[in-house]
Amino acid sequence: MKVVNSLKTIKRRDKNCRVVRRRGRVYVINRRNPRFKARQG
Repeated sequence: MKVVNSLKTIKRRDKNCRVVRRRGRVYVINRRNPRFKARQG
């Protein structure tokens, strides 16, 4: 899990990445390849 300022570049790394809001935080998750995970802030 990476913590980054901007999720835009991480979202472009793989076509299965989704941006999800959970508990007031923004996450990028990928079900096909779980290593593409990130959190904003």
